[in-house]
Amino acid sequence: MKKRWMLAISLLLAACLLSGCAVLPGTLATLYSKQAGTGATAVETGTAEPSGDTVTISREEYERYRQFDELLELMDAAEAYYYKEPDLKAMIQGASAGLLSGLDDPYTFYYDPEAWQKMWEDDEGEYAGVGILISSNYLTGLCTISRVFKGSPAEAAGVQRGDILYRVGEDLYVTPETLQDAVDIMRGVPGTSVDVTFLRKAEEITFTLERAIINVNQVESTMLTEDVGLIAVYEFAGKCDEEFESAMNALKEKGMKGLIVDLRDNPGGWVDAALKIGDLFLDEGDLCYLVYRDGSEDHCYMTANGKTELPLVILVNENSASASEILSGALRERAGATLVGVNTYGKGIVQAVSEVGKDGSGFQMTVAEYLTPEGNAVHKVGLKPDVEIPLAEDDPGGYDFADSEHDPQLQKALEVMLDKLE
Repeated sequence: MKKRWMLAISLLLAACLLSGCAVLPGTLATLYSKQAGTGATAVETGTAEPSGDTVTISREEYERYRQFDELLELMDAAEAYYYKEPDLKAMIQGASAGLLSGLDDPYTFYYDPEAWQKMWEDDEGEYAGVGILISSNYLTGLCTISRVFKGSPAEAAGVQRGDILYRVGEDLYVTPETLQDAVDIMRGVPGTSVDVTFLRKAEEITFTLERAIINVNQVESTMLTEDVGLIAVYEFAGKCDEEFESAMNALKEKGMKGLIVDLRDNPGGWVDAALKIGDLFLDEGDLCYLVYRDGSEDHCYMTANGKTELPLVILVNENSASASEILSGALRERAGATLVGVNTYGKGIVQAVSEVGKDGSGFQMTVAEYLTPEGNAVHKVGLKPDVEIPLAEDDPGGYDFADSEHDPQLQKALEVMLDKLE
Protein backbone atom coordinates (compact mmCIF):
# COMPACT_ATOMS: atom_id res chain seq x y z
CA MET A 1 0.00 0.00 0.00
CA LYS A 2 2.82 2.38 0.82
CA LYS A 3 4.36 1.79 -2.59
CA ARG A 4 0.98 2.42 -4.23
CA TRP A 5 0.68 5.75 -2.45
CA MET A 6 4.26 6.62 -3.34
CA LEU A 7 3.43 6.27 -7.03
CA ALA A 8 0.15 8.11 -6.59
CA ILE A 9 1.91 11.02 -4.93
CA SER A 10 4.53 11.09 -7.70
CA LEU A 11 1.79 11.11 -10.28
CA LEU A 12 0.02 13.89 -8.39
CA LEU A 13 3.20 15.94 -8.56
CA ALA A 14 3.30 15.38 -12.31
CA ALA A 15 -0.32 16.48 -12.52
CA CYS A 16 0.49 19.60 -10.52
CA LEU A 17 3.18 20.44 -13.03
CA LEU A 18 0.62 20.22 -15.78
CA SER A 19 -1.54 22.63 -13.78
CA GLY A 20 1.12 25.32 -13.63
CA CYS A 21 2.34 24.66 -10.10
CA ALA A 22 5.98 24.16 -11.01
CA VAL A 23 8.35 26.95 -10.12
CA LEU A 24 10.45 27.68 -13.18
CA PRO A 25 13.44 30.02 -13.32
CA GLY A 26 13.04 33.57 -14.63
CA THR A 27 10.90 34.09 -17.69
CA LEU A 28 9.99 30.42 -17.91
CA ALA A 29 8.08 30.63 -14.63
CA THR A 30 5.97 33.39 -16.15
CA LEU A 31 5.46 31.39 -19.35
CA TYR A 32 4.43 28.24 -17.54
CA SER A 33 2.03 29.73 -15.04
CA LYS A 34 0.57 31.96 -17.76
CA GLN A 35 0.03 29.00 -20.05
CA ALA A 36 -1.78 26.99 -17.40
CA GLY A 37 -3.79 29.93 -16.10
CA THR A 38 -4.35 28.35 -12.69
CA GLY A 39 -1.82 30.09 -10.44
CA ALA A 40 -1.67 28.44 -7.00
CA THR A 41 -5.19 27.01 -7.06
CA ALA A 42 -4.04 23.44 -7.66
CA VAL A 43 -1.64 23.65 -4.74
CA GLU A 44 -4.34 24.97 -2.44
CA THR A 45 -6.92 22.33 -3.34
CA GLY A 46 -4.31 19.60 -3.17
CA THR A 47 -3.29 20.21 0.44
CA ALA A 48 -3.31 16.95 2.39
CA GLU A 49 -3.50 16.70 6.15
CA PRO A 50 -1.77 13.59 7.60
CA SER A 51 -3.19 12.07 10.77
CA GLY A 52 -1.49 8.91 11.98
CA ASP A 53 -1.62 6.35 9.17
CA THR A 54 -4.25 8.22 7.18
CA VAL A 55 -4.15 11.22 4.87
CA THR A 56 -7.23 13.37 4.36
CA ILE A 57 -7.69 14.86 0.90
CA SER A 58 -10.51 16.69 -0.82
CA ARG A 59 -13.08 14.96 -3.03
CA GLU A 60 -11.56 16.82 -5.99
CA GLU A 61 -8.12 15.37 -5.32
CA TYR A 62 -9.56 11.91 -4.70
CA GLU A 63 -11.15 11.95 -8.14
CA ARG A 64 -7.86 13.17 -9.56
CA TYR A 65 -6.00 10.21 -8.05
CA ARG A 66 -8.50 7.80 -9.56
CA GLN A 67 -7.34 8.79 -13.06
CA PHE A 68 -4.18 6.83 -12.35
CA ASP A 69 -5.82 3.57 -11.21
CA GLU A 70 -4.72 1.80 -14.37
CA LEU A 71 -1.07 2.75 -13.84
CA LEU A 72 -1.25 1.59 -10.23
CA GLU A 73 -2.76 -1.73 -11.32
CA LEU A 74 0.09 -2.17 -13.79
CA MET A 75 2.62 -1.46 -11.06
CA ASP A 76 0.91 -3.99 -8.79
CA ALA A 77 0.97 -6.57 -11.60
CA ALA A 78 4.69 -5.98 -12.17
CA GLU A 79 5.41 -6.30 -8.46
CA ALA A 80 3.42 -9.53 -8.24
CA TYR A 81 4.21 -11.31 -11.52
CA TYR A 82 7.19 -9.84 -13.40
CA TYR A 83 9.90 -12.47 -13.73
CA LYS A 84 12.54 -10.15 -12.23
CA GLU A 85 12.46 -7.67 -9.37
CA PRO A 86 10.98 -4.53 -10.98
CA ASP A 87 12.77 -1.18 -10.80
CA LEU A 88 9.96 1.04 -9.52
CA LYS A 89 11.98 4.23 -10.05
CA ALA A 90 12.55 3.36 -13.71
CA MET A 91 8.86 2.54 -14.08
CA ILE A 92 7.84 5.92 -12.71
CA GLN A 93 10.30 7.65 -15.08
CA GLY A 94 8.79 5.68 -17.95
CA ALA A 95 5.30 6.73 -16.83
CA SER A 96 6.43 10.37 -16.77
CA ALA A 97 7.80 10.06 -20.29
CA GLY A 98 4.60 8.40 -21.44
CA LEU A 99 2.45 11.09 -19.84
CA LEU A 100 4.10 13.79 -21.95
CA SER A 101 4.18 11.65 -25.09
CA GLY A 102 0.39 11.60 -24.86
CA LEU A 103 0.42 15.27 -25.89
CA ASP A 104 1.60 14.10 -29.33
CA ASP A 105 4.02 17.01 -29.63
CA PRO A 106 7.56 16.26 -30.89
CA TYR A 107 8.87 19.26 -28.95
CA THR A 108 7.45 18.16 -25.58
CA PHE A 109 9.28 15.40 -23.75
CA TYR A 110 10.76 14.13 -20.49
CA TYR A 111 14.46 13.99 -19.61
CA ASP A 112 15.62 11.27 -17.25
CA PRO A 113 18.45 12.42 -14.93
CA GLU A 114 21.18 11.31 -17.35
CA ALA A 115 19.58 13.00 -20.37
CA TRP A 116 18.92 16.17 -18.33
CA GLN A 117 22.59 16.39 -17.35
CA LYS A 118 23.73 15.77 -20.94
CA MET A 119 21.44 18.53 -22.21
CA TRP A 120 23.16 21.11 -20.00
CA GLU A 121 26.62 19.74 -20.86
CA ASP A 122 25.83 20.24 -24.55
CA ASP A 123 24.85 23.83 -23.87
CA GLU A 124 28.21 24.50 -22.20
CA GLY A 125 29.97 23.85 -25.51
CA GLU A 126 32.18 20.83 -24.77
CA TYR A 127 31.48 17.12 -25.00
CA ALA A 128 33.08 13.83 -26.04
CA GLY A 129 31.85 12.71 -29.45
CA VAL A 130 32.56 12.74 -33.18
CA GLY A 131 31.99 16.43 -33.97
CA ILE A 132 28.82 16.89 -36.01
CA LEU A 133 25.74 19.09 -35.64
CA ILE A 134 22.54 17.42 -36.85
CA SER A 135 19.31 19.05 -38.02
CA SER A 136 16.27 16.76 -37.82
CA ASN A 137 13.18 17.32 -39.95
CA TYR A 138 9.97 15.68 -38.76
CA LEU A 139 8.32 16.40 -42.11
CA THR A 140 10.89 14.58 -44.26
CA GLY A 141 12.08 12.15 -41.59
CA LEU A 142 15.69 12.99 -42.40
CA CYS A 143 18.53 13.96 -40.10
CA THR A 144 21.01 16.13 -41.98
CA ILE A 145 24.52 17.16 -41.03
CA SER A 146 24.36 20.94 -40.77
CA ARG A 147 27.86 21.48 -39.44
CA VAL A 148 31.12 19.55 -39.10
CA PHE A 149 33.27 20.98 -36.31
CA LYS A 150 36.81 22.00 -37.13
CA GLY A 151 39.49 19.64 -35.90
CA SER A 152 36.92 16.94 -35.13
CA PRO A 153 37.10 13.22 -35.97
CA ALA A 154 34.22 13.73 -38.42
CA GLU A 155 36.13 16.42 -40.30
CA ALA A 156 39.26 14.30 -40.42
CA ALA A 157 37.31 11.34 -41.83
CA GLY A 158 35.66 13.43 -44.56
CA VAL A 159 32.08 13.87 -43.30
CA GLN A 160 30.49 16.80 -45.13
CA ARG A 161 27.76 19.29 -44.38
CA GLY A 162 24.64 18.09 -46.20
CA ASP A 163 25.33 14.38 -45.59
CA ILE A 164 22.32 12.45 -44.25
CA LEU A 165 22.92 10.60 -40.98
CA TYR A 166 21.63 7.16 -41.90
CA ARG A 167 22.83 4.53 -39.45
CA VAL A 168 24.87 4.37 -36.23
CA GLY A 169 26.50 1.07 -35.37
CA GLU A 170 25.16 -1.98 -37.15
CA ASP A 171 21.44 -1.64 -36.68
CA LEU A 172 20.28 1.77 -35.42
CA TYR A 173 18.69 3.51 -38.40
CA VAL A 174 18.39 7.22 -37.70
CA THR A 175 15.13 9.15 -37.83
CA PRO A 176 14.07 12.23 -35.85
CA GLU A 177 12.47 9.84 -33.35
CA THR A 178 15.67 7.78 -32.87
CA LEU A 179 18.12 10.69 -33.18
CA GLN A 180 18.73 10.99 -29.43
CA ASP A 181 19.58 7.27 -29.27
CA ALA A 182 22.04 7.79 -32.13
CA VAL A 183 23.64 10.77 -30.37
CA ASP A 184 23.97 8.75 -27.16
CA ILE A 185 25.84 6.03 -29.07
CA MET A 186 28.15 8.52 -30.82
CA ARG A 187 29.01 10.10 -27.47
CA GLY A 188 31.38 8.19 -25.22
CA VAL A 189 34.90 7.78 -23.97
CA PRO A 190 37.56 9.66 -25.97
CA GLY A 191 39.72 7.24 -27.92
CA THR A 192 36.97 4.67 -28.50
CA SER A 193 35.41 4.19 -31.95
CA VAL A 194 31.97 4.01 -33.50
CA ASP A 195 30.84 3.16 -37.04
CA VAL A 196 28.60 5.83 -38.55
CA THR A 197 26.93 5.54 -41.97
CA PHE A 198 25.86 8.55 -44.03
CA LEU A 199 23.99 9.00 -47.30
CA ARG A 200 25.62 11.26 -49.86
CA LYS A 201 23.81 11.54 -53.20
CA ALA A 202 22.00 8.25 -52.38
CA GLU A 203 25.31 6.45 -51.78
CA GLU A 204 26.03 4.86 -48.38
CA ILE A 205 29.35 5.90 -46.85
CA THR A 206 30.52 4.38 -43.57
CA PHE A 207 33.22 5.95 -41.43
CA THR A 208 34.86 4.53 -38.33
CA LEU A 209 35.09 7.62 -36.12
CA GLU A 210 37.22 7.84 -33.00
CA ARG A 211 35.51 9.82 -30.26
CA ALA A 212 37.30 12.91 -28.97
CA ILE A 213 36.68 16.00 -26.86
CA ILE A 214 34.79 18.48 -29.06
CA ASN A 215 34.98 22.19 -28.35
CA VAL A 216 31.97 23.93 -29.87
CA ASN A 217 32.14 27.54 -30.99
CA GLN A 218 28.69 28.89 -31.75
CA VAL A 219 29.86 31.97 -33.69
CA GLU A 220 32.32 32.55 -36.53
CA SER A 221 33.16 35.87 -38.17
CA THR A 222 35.26 37.56 -40.85
CA MET A 223 35.36 40.52 -43.24
CA LEU A 224 34.13 39.57 -46.72
CA THR A 225 35.18 42.87 -48.28
CA GLU A 226 36.64 46.11 -47.06
CA ASP A 227 33.15 47.23 -45.94
CA VAL A 228 31.11 44.06 -45.39
CA GLY A 229 31.36 41.78 -42.39
CA LEU A 230 29.98 38.27 -41.95
CA ILE A 231 28.93 36.58 -38.71
CA ALA A 232 27.58 33.03 -38.66
CA VAL A 233 25.58 31.87 -35.64
CA TYR A 234 25.35 28.09 -35.58
CA GLU A 235 23.04 27.68 -32.58
CA PHE A 236 21.56 29.89 -29.87
CA ALA A 237 23.38 28.14 -27.06
CA GLY A 238 26.24 28.61 -24.64
CA LYS A 239 27.59 32.16 -24.74
CA CYS A 240 26.67 32.83 -28.36
CA ASP A 241 25.31 36.30 -27.56
CA GLU A 242 28.61 37.36 -25.97
CA GLU A 243 30.55 35.80 -28.85
CA PHE A 244 28.35 37.63 -31.35
CA GLU A 245 28.81 41.03 -29.72
CA SER A 246 32.58 40.54 -29.49
CA ALA A 247 32.72 39.53 -33.14
CA MET A 248 30.62 42.52 -34.21
CA ASN A 249 32.80 44.96 -32.28
CA ALA A 250 35.95 43.44 -33.81
CA LEU A 251 34.51 43.77 -37.33
CA LYS A 252 33.49 47.38 -36.69
CA GLU A 253 37.06 48.15 -35.68
CA LYS A 254 38.13 46.77 -39.05
CA GLY A 255 35.86 49.23 -40.85
CA MET A 256 32.67 47.22 -41.29
CA LYS A 257 29.82 49.34 -42.70
CA GLY A 258 27.31 46.52 -43.33
CA LEU A 259 26.76 43.10 -41.73
CA ILE A 260 25.59 39.76 -43.13
CA VAL A 261 24.30 37.39 -40.45
CA ASP A 262 24.30 33.75 -41.54
CA LEU A 263 21.57 31.74 -39.78
CA ARG A 264 21.38 28.93 -42.31
CA ASP A 265 21.02 25.51 -40.67
CA ASN A 266 20.69 27.16 -37.26
CA PRO A 267 18.05 25.02 -35.48
CA GLY A 268 17.36 27.63 -32.78
CA GLY A 269 17.95 27.32 -29.04
CA TRP A 270 17.50 29.79 -26.20
CA VAL A 271 15.20 32.69 -27.06
CA ASP A 272 16.98 34.84 -24.46
CA ALA A 273 20.18 34.55 -26.52
CA ALA A 274 18.33 35.68 -29.66
CA LEU A 275 16.89 38.57 -27.64
CA LYS A 276 20.35 39.77 -26.57
CA ILE A 277 21.60 39.65 -30.15
CA GLY A 278 18.51 41.41 -31.47
CA ASP A 279 18.86 44.07 -28.78
CA LEU A 280 22.11 45.18 -30.45
CA PHE A 281 20.17 46.37 -33.51
CA LEU A 282 16.76 47.33 -32.11
CA ASP A 283 15.35 50.06 -29.88
CA GLU A 284 12.56 49.45 -27.38
CA GLY A 285 9.90 47.03 -28.60
CA ASP A 286 9.01 43.37 -29.16
CA LEU A 287 11.47 40.81 -30.44
CA CYS A 288 8.37 38.61 -30.70
CA TYR A 289 5.33 38.06 -28.51
CA LEU A 290 3.66 34.94 -27.20
CA VAL A 291 0.07 33.79 -27.58
CA TYR A 292 -1.28 31.18 -25.16
CA ARG A 293 -4.07 28.69 -25.65
CA ASP A 294 -6.59 31.02 -23.99
CA GLY A 295 -5.76 33.72 -26.54
CA SER A 296 -3.93 35.96 -24.07
CA GLU A 297 -0.68 37.65 -25.12
CA ASP A 298 2.62 37.99 -23.31
CA HIS A 299 5.08 40.66 -24.46
CA CYS A 300 7.95 39.32 -22.39
CA TYR A 301 10.75 39.44 -24.99
CA MET A 302 11.41 43.17 -25.22
CA THR A 303 14.47 44.96 -26.58
CA ALA A 304 15.71 48.25 -25.09
CA ASN A 305 16.86 51.55 -26.56
CA GLY A 306 20.45 51.99 -27.71
CA LYS A 307 20.59 50.18 -31.04
CA THR A 308 23.54 50.08 -33.44
CA GLU A 309 22.68 51.57 -36.83
CA LEU A 310 23.98 49.08 -39.36
CA PRO A 311 22.62 47.76 -42.69
CA LEU A 312 21.74 44.09 -42.26
CA VAL A 313 21.28 41.08 -44.53
CA ILE A 314 20.18 37.76 -43.00
CA LEU A 315 20.94 34.44 -44.68
CA VAL A 316 18.30 31.76 -44.02
CA ASN A 317 17.38 28.34 -45.38
CA GLU A 318 14.98 25.46 -44.81
CA ASN A 319 16.80 24.47 -41.61
CA SER A 320 16.68 27.92 -40.00
CA ALA A 321 14.20 27.35 -37.19
CA SER A 322 12.74 28.64 -33.94
CA ALA A 323 15.02 31.29 -32.38
CA SER A 324 16.59 31.82 -35.83
CA GLU A 325 13.17 32.70 -37.20
CA ILE A 326 12.36 34.89 -34.19
CA LEU A 327 15.53 36.94 -34.70
CA SER A 328 15.17 37.08 -38.49
CA GLY A 329 11.54 38.21 -38.34
CA ALA A 330 12.26 40.93 -35.79
CA LEU A 331 15.29 42.29 -37.65
CA ARG A 332 13.36 42.39 -40.94
CA GLU A 333 10.30 44.12 -39.47
CA ARG A 334 12.04 46.49 -37.09
CA ALA A 335 15.58 47.04 -38.42
CA GLY A 336 15.06 46.87 -42.18
CA ALA A 337 17.07 43.67 -42.59
CA THR A 338 16.81 41.88 -45.94
CA LEU A 339 16.31 38.11 -45.81
CA VAL A 340 18.15 36.12 -48.48
CA GLY A 341 17.92 32.38 -49.16
CA VAL A 342 14.90 30.05 -49.08
CA ASN A 343 11.81 29.72 -46.90
CA THR A 344 12.63 28.90 -43.29
CA TYR A 345 11.55 25.78 -41.38
CA GLY A 346 8.45 27.17 -39.67
CA LYS A 347 8.77 26.37 -35.97
CA GLY A 348 6.72 29.14 -34.42
CA ILE A 349 6.22 27.68 -30.95
CA VAL A 350 8.27 28.00 -27.78
CA GLN A 351 9.08 25.51 -25.06
CA ALA A 352 9.53 25.92 -21.31
CA VAL A 353 12.33 23.85 -19.75
CA SER A 354 12.38 22.89 -16.08
CA GLU A 355 13.53 20.35 -13.55
CA VAL A 356 10.91 17.98 -12.19
CA GLY A 357 10.92 15.82 -9.09
CA LYS A 358 13.90 15.38 -6.78
CA ASP A 359 16.19 13.00 -8.68
CA GLY A 360 17.58 15.37 -11.33
CA SER A 361 14.98 14.76 -14.03
CA GLY A 362 13.53 17.48 -16.25
CA PHE A 363 11.15 18.21 -19.07
CA GLN A 364 10.45 20.62 -21.86
CA MET A 365 6.96 21.52 -22.95
CA THR A 366 5.46 23.63 -25.70
CA VAL A 367 3.68 26.45 -23.89
CA ALA A 368 2.86 29.09 -26.50
CA GLU A 369 2.94 30.16 -30.12
CA TYR A 370 5.02 33.20 -30.98
CA LEU A 371 4.24 35.89 -33.52
CA THR A 372 6.60 38.42 -35.09
CA PRO A 373 6.48 42.05 -33.86
CA GLU A 374 3.94 42.87 -36.58
CA GLY A 375 1.75 39.90 -35.62
CA ASN A 376 2.74 37.45 -38.36
CA ALA A 377 2.55 33.73 -37.64
CA VAL A 378 5.58 31.54 -38.30
CA HIS A 379 4.49 28.08 -37.20
CA LYS A 380 4.21 25.64 -40.13
CA VAL A 381 4.59 28.66 -42.44
CA GLY A 382 8.13 29.91 -41.97
CA LEU A 383 9.56 33.17 -43.22
CA LYS A 384 9.66 33.85 -46.94
CA PRO A 385 12.91 35.59 -47.88
CA ASP A 386 12.89 38.96 -49.62
CA VAL A 387 15.41 37.62 -52.12
CA GLU A 388 14.86 33.95 -52.89
CA ILE A 389 17.79 31.88 -54.11
CA PRO A 390 17.49 28.11 -53.83
CA LEU A 391 20.47 25.83 -54.31
CA ALA A 392 20.56 23.49 -57.27
CA GLU A 393 18.97 20.09 -56.64
CA ASP A 394 22.36 18.35 -56.73
CA ASP A 395 23.97 20.95 -54.45
CA PRO A 396 24.06 19.74 -50.78
CA GLY A 397 25.25 23.15 -49.62
CA GLY A 398 28.43 21.87 -48.00
CA TYR A 399 30.39 25.12 -48.34
CA ASP A 400 33.08 26.26 -45.97
CA PHE A 401 32.43 29.32 -43.85
CA ALA A 402 32.71 32.59 -45.85
CA ASP A 403 33.23 30.78 -49.19
CA SER A 404 31.82 33.65 -51.23
CA GLU A 405 33.54 32.32 -54.34
CA HIS A 406 31.45 29.12 -54.53
CA ASP A 407 28.46 29.62 -52.20
CA PRO A 408 25.68 31.09 -54.41
CA GLN A 409 23.49 32.17 -51.48
CA LEU A 410 26.34 34.01 -49.81
CA GLN A 411 27.22 35.57 -53.16
CA LYS A 412 23.66 36.90 -53.46
CA ALA A 413 23.69 38.16 -49.85
CA LEU A 414 26.91 40.07 -50.56
CA GLU A 415 25.42 41.51 -53.74
CA VAL A 416 22.34 42.69 -51.81
CA MET A 417 24.51 44.25 -49.10
CA LEU A 418 26.69 46.11 -51.61
CA ASP A 419 23.49 47.57 -53.13
CA LYS A 420 22.43 48.73 -49.65
CA LEU A 421 25.76 50.46 -49.13
CA GLU A 422 25.64 52.40 -52.41
